[in-house]
Amino acid sequence: MLLRIHPDNPQPRLVRQVVKVLQQGGVAIAPTDTVYGMCCDVRNRRAIERVYQLKRASRKKPMSIICPDLSVLSEYVAGLRTSTFRILKRLTPGPYTFVLEASSKVPRLMLTKQRTIGIRVPDCAIAQSIVRALEHPYMSTSIKLDDESVPVLDPEDIYEQWGSQVDMVVDGGVAVAEFSTVVDLTDGYPEVVRHGKGPIDTLF
Repeated sequence: MLLRIHPDNPQPRLVRQVVKVLQQGGVAIAPTDTVYGMCCDVRNRRAIERVYQLKRASRKKPMSIICPDLSVLSEYVAGLRTSTFRILKRLTPGPYTFVLEASSKVPRLMLTKQRTIGIRVPDCAIAQSIVRALEHPYMSTSIKLDDESVPVLDPEDIYEQWGSQVDMVVDGGVAVAEFSTVVDLTDGYPEVVRHGKGPIDTLF
């Protein structure tokens, strides 16, 4: 199913359709403030397994979770330092993925050997509407072509490539051609792992 949702004013009725898919263990593809992401309910192990299979991703590759704000984010992070919180407060919502030590709320299936997790608070009305209606975070991982450096930007192309393999593709318009900036905050000091859409001069 290809579901068109207004990127700035998401229709609640349509957002509820996306949430229903996730609640039932489905996999959807939806926009963020960077590239489109393959999504599922973070509380559904089978759905998480399915995303790994669809992406043919290594279990060593960490996935990210989408949170609506810092209060929810803090529930999924262990030992959040005051200095780290200040960085998060300054840069969220925004196009950043923060690598942090995971709390016990994060499914073990999603954890790295270092027990870290990528967490996002995107500046995207559709993503925010979905996560707030779901009432807890969802997992999201970027959609790419066979060339791992190339994101798929047009939802029509995404639907053509993935429509038969996932339960829903959310059309929120053409995405920007940039991934999120990945920042490792596990040691309390920001280390840029990948420079993407988010500027890094505000990190320090």
